[in-house]
Amino acid sequence: MTCKTILKFGAVENADAGDLAGWVVVEGKPTMQTAVQHTTEDGKVMSGTWRATPGTYHATYTDYEFVHMIAGRIIITPDGGAPVEVGPGDAFVVEADFKGTWKIIEPVTKHFVVRVG
Repeated sequence: MTCKTILKFGAVENADAGDLAGWVVVEGKPTMQTAVQHTTEDGKVMSGTWRATPGTYHATYTDYEFVHMIAGRIIITPDGGAPVEVGPGDAFVVEADFKGTWKIIEPVTKHFVVRVG
């Protein structure tokens, strides 16, 4: 269902393959795909679907992100902090100043909302 003020995400089509800026592989050979499925008119908020295969990235965030996990398991460890495991059904926020590892244990699908800047 789509109308002027409501957009329902459907199948992920035309996902961009390749690592996001600020994400560096540190273990294994993970791959990721990002599908931005909606952007606000002012470009300040993006939402969509992200998929990744097992391995570990070191991530440096510059934007706030809300995540709802659909499938898979990840252990997220802030630099100098304690690990947090997330899985299907979990929702969480990553603040714009986050730096740390994302260890993808099982193939991941997540919905995201990013506030740019």
